[in-house]
Amino acid sequence: MAPMGKVHRQTRETEVDLELELDGRGQVDLATGIPFLDHMLHLFAAHGYFDLKISASGDLEVDQHHTVEDIGICLGHAFREALQARPQVRRFGSALVPMDEALAQVTVDLSNRPFLHLEAHLPPGGPGLDPQLVKEFWRAVTVHGGMTLHITVPYGENTHHILEAIFKAAGRALDAATQPEPRAQGAPSTKGVL
Repeated sequence: MAPMGKVHRQTRETEVDLELELDGRGQVDLATGIPFLDHMLHLFAAHGYFDLKISASGDLEVDQHHTVEDIGICLGHAFREALQARPQVRRFGSALVPMDEALAQVTVDLSNRPFLHLEAHLPPGGPGLDPQLVKEFWRAVTVHGGMTLHITVPYGENTHHILEAIFKAAGRALDAATQPEPRAQGAPSTKGVL
């Protein structure tokens, strides 16, 4: 069985269809209604070698919050589902990615213990995506994906560059963590389960 996740989520505020393939080539088909989010998710998929399809509609006339959060919820669920087909993974992944003056480090543990630490100075305003929603997005991914995720940006000035470094690093880190571990016998934990 291929490591894939397919999620449909419909609420009174949003409708999201999302497909994720772990062993992809970075191909995307993205229509979130938020062009800058499409750009970030394209970078995430390309640098993680994930194939990612998202079709989303939401109450963008209110603001971006519900749409961004629900896409994060669906992406987290898709990772969880895809990993059911690959129970023996490396589990940990880390990446350090520069983007001009900005540097981002993302470290992940597919631990089934959701936790997000995000340490980044994100200036207000932004390039088509409210920077406050970046934390909401990654919180949704971690909670619904059952992962511990640490994102730190020690320096950076341009919000576009900071966000680009974060999404690229997240793709790289999750690619490393979701790779098969041929030496593993069972779950990658001394407890025997994650």
